[in-house]
Amino acid sequence: MIPRLKITVQKEIEPKLKERFGYKNLYMGPKIQKIVLNMGLGLDGNDQKILKSCEEDLANITGQKPVVTKFRKSIANFKTRKNTNSGLKVTLRKNKMYEFIDRLTNIALPRIKDFRGLNQSGFDKFGNYTFGIKEHIVFPEVNFDKVDKIRGLDITIVIKSQNIDHSFELLKNLNFPFKEKRSN
Repeated sequence: MIPRLKITVQKEIEPKLKERFGYKNLYMGPKIQKIVLNMGLGLDGNDQKILKSCEEDLANITGQKPVVTKFRKSIANFKTRKNTNSGLKVTLRKNKMYEFIDRLTNIALPRIKDFRGLNQSGFDKFGNYTFGIKEHIVFPEVNFDKVDKIRGLDITIVIKSQNIDHSFELLKNLNFPFKEKRSN
């Protein structure tokens, strides 16, 4: 079954962006390629019980099994050892990606305490957007009673676009709640 957001993107948003930016065809417009979710565990990564519960939470949020990431170097100040567990990562593509964006913008982001919008400075020079969520329990898939510790998530949306303005306009049309820039 095709996600409703994917149909909206193909039928409404892409033609609107084509007209606004004057593309010759739809393929020149910005497109979301993938979404990467990252949950850093730090020192808790060595505890198998904590790692297992975080893995289940991330799997429930995304609908896909996360990959355990490892430290590349040993750094004494951070108390890290090479090849020990550092966190979890999930890469979403195609239909799961659109379903996640739909749940993120309509359900999870409005549930954040004191939420005033996403910062517009999260774009890198390629037009990709990265932001963090301090509490992973804002997703309704996570059972609040079973969570031992509230953890944060980094979400990176990889966008194929010509510049940052085109990526911003795509996300704005996908109902991402951005803060208004102040004119100071």
